[in-house]
Amino acid sequence: MSEVTEHPSAQGVPLEASSPFEMRVQLGEHVPETDVRSALRSGDMGFLHSFTTGSAVDGPGIRLVAWTTACMFRCQYCHNPDTWTLSNGIPVALERAIEEVQKYANGLRAMRGGFTLSGGEPLMQDRFAARLFAAVKDMGVHTAIETNGYFGDRLSDEELRSIDLVILDMKAFTIDQHRRVTGLHNEEVIEFCKRLARLSRPMWLRYVLVPGLTDIPEEMRKVADFGASLGVVNRAEILPFHQLGRFKWEKLGLDYHLAATEPPSAELVAQAVGIFREAGLDAS
Repeated sequence: MSEVTEHPSAQGVPLEASSPFEMRVQLGEHVPETDVRSALRSGDMGFLHSFTTGSAVDGPGIRLVAWTTACMFRCQYCHNPDTWTLSNGIPVALERAIEEVQKYANGLRAMRGGFTLSGGEPLMQDRFAARLFAAVKDMGVHTAIETNGYFGDRLSDEELRSIDLVILDMKAFTIDQHRRVTGLHNEEVIEFCKRLARLSRPMWLRYVLVPGLTDIPEEMRKVADFGASLGVVNRAEILPFHQLGRFKWEKLGLDYHLAATEPPSAELVAQAVGIFREAGLDAS
């Protein structure tokens, strides 16, 4: 593959963002298609929205988080729809991404934190993800991935061993509800979870609570019971819906169906947490 650097439109844009909610678009749109395809095959380059530092919600301890672009789901509640498209990301050479993590490695180890790869959906850039995780693992830094699990079969068992924690955002359990929320089915997601259980890989389970969309008690019970049956889910997190990403939908000209939806009440969140705890999960 020919060497690909940041396009002039991306130069001067720092890798570190003030927030994952920062709007970033079109930063890789002029990378030649042949280079994009080669990068996806080899992992020599990744497309990143940004890095953020000091996260306390993306895995254990204090985390450095890299946010990838490209996602196959179209979740109605997505707060970063600018990460749906690969070409919105900054084209970053694998070596540069490794160097970025290396800058923080000593501090991450000292704080018992680590590195998390999120998105978008990181496994849409599976070769880049696998190679980056292997390098970070060699630094002695804890690794985690935030994924929807749809492309989990793209990672070998050996590559999964470079990931200390899989944080799986489970959108739904039944196929019809999953299609309603994301636009796609979830057979691959379920199978990936079962595979992680067979391999005894630690997991966290996440569920976004959206009034009128995902606040279905029976659906939550199915998600919770499935998570508990795996035997490797160490934590379940109920994430209350918010409107922090609404402006991105508007700026991107996307049809946002949840404009009138309020965040869930404390009572509704407590009910959801209770359902997951009743299944035997450590939920909050």
